[in-house]
Amino acid sequence: MHMKQALDHIAWMFSDKIAAILRKRKIDYYLHKLLPEILQSTSFLTANGSLYIAFFCILRRILGKFYFWTPGFGAALPASYVAILIERKSRRGLLTIYMANLATETLFRMGVSRGTITPLRHGEVLLFCITAALFMFFFRCKDGLKGFTFSALKFIVGKEEIPTHSFAPEATFLRREKKGKYHEEVTQRMNIIAVTKKLVDKVCKHGPRHRCCKHYEDNCISYCIKGFIRMFSVGYLIQCCLRIPSAFRHLFTKPSRLLSLFYNKENFQLGAFLGSFVSIYKGTSCFLRWVRNLDDELHALIAGSLAGVSMMFYKSTTISMYLASKLVEAMYFKGIEAGKVPYFPHADSVIYAVSTAICFQAAVMEVQNLRPSYWKFLLRLTKGRFAVMNRKVLDAFGTEASMHFKDFVPKLDPRYTIEPPELPVERSWK
Repeated sequence: MHMKQALDHIAWMFSDKIAAILRKRKIDYYLHKLLPEILQSTSFLTANGSLYIAFFCILRRILGKFYFWTPGFGAALPASYVAILIERKSRRGLLTIYMANLATETLFRMGVSRGTITPLRHGEVLLFCITAALFMFFFRCKDGLKGFTFSALKFIVGKEEIPTHSFAPEATFLRREKKGKYHEEVTQRMNIIAVTKKLVDKVCKHGPRHRCCKHYEDNCISYCIKGFIRMFSVGYLIQCCLRIPSAFRHLFTKPSRLLSLFYNKENFQLGAFLGSFVSIYKGTSCFLRWVRNLDDELHALIAGSLAGVSMMFYKSTTISMYLASKLVEAMYFKGIEAGKVPYFPHADSVIYAVSTAICFQAAVMEVQNLRPSYWKFLLRLTKGRFAVMNRKVLDAFGTEASMHFKDFVPKLDPRYTIEPPELPVERSWK
């Protein structure tokens, strides 16, 4: 769970930097633009926190007292809106999706805690199945997806699944045969690597392959197996890399913990999730080509939905809801391009402000309904100050605000309190 939380915040805070590395930006970007962009993002976070405290006090002064909505939602709404205007426009969409995803999850948790929503078993897996089906369908459609989303799916499922829309099975069959003859003429020294490669090639060449399939060098079975191995390795390495900082921190105190870097259950879970997703998608696509004797974009709906079951290996509400948010965003912009959906200026800033306000409302009134990773992020950002509110007085609103703060008693100055403050436990014994 800790690695999932780390992956969550790394994706949020540094996703544009990671994307820049993946796009292989020129050296000028790293020399002249990277540092200013980091400083701008830091200013945005600083302004968000500082303005929240300012509006917290301003509302208290104007209204004369606290209401249910003022400490969290009321103070965070204007603060977040002003702060997001400081951030770069290219980052606002990403931050909006992240916070909208987090706010939706928070509202869902609130509904569950109040008994108004009944959670569905394996609901995150079902949501991922639906999202994966639509994503893969748009991936197969002409001009369905663009930019980083298209590149990411191309990396995951492979370029063989990219539609050409000028597809002639006979021409592909001839081209595949030509490649096959070329590989048969290649000779290598007989060593262990050569023998292994020879066995793999034998399995790949002498097996079923439909003429509509574009994986020219492999048959359908080996195509799925290779896809599983490749993405399993990627998932395994991602989790290993995330564990490197914590493992090396205990290098001298507990050297045995280095073994957990390689033999951790979550490493294999993420690998199994990614590997099975790709292999199920590819296997289903090949099967449908054999059954229907054609390559159709509609196959992606069935293959994507079945591949979504792979999330059983690595259940994550965060991943499911984030991808669902990205899907809604993609469909919204496609609607704008088609002229069927109106464009709202500054909608990303407004959605970010409302979403952040909802999360801050939960952070003040009902921390138990906030995603734990985001609560820890707020504590790190404020050096623990978010936890020193006098939440016992907020219990009057009926949200059990002090559920996780039963032993905390703030040290208040009696000169600035209406009623005498409760003494801390350690003082009451003196």
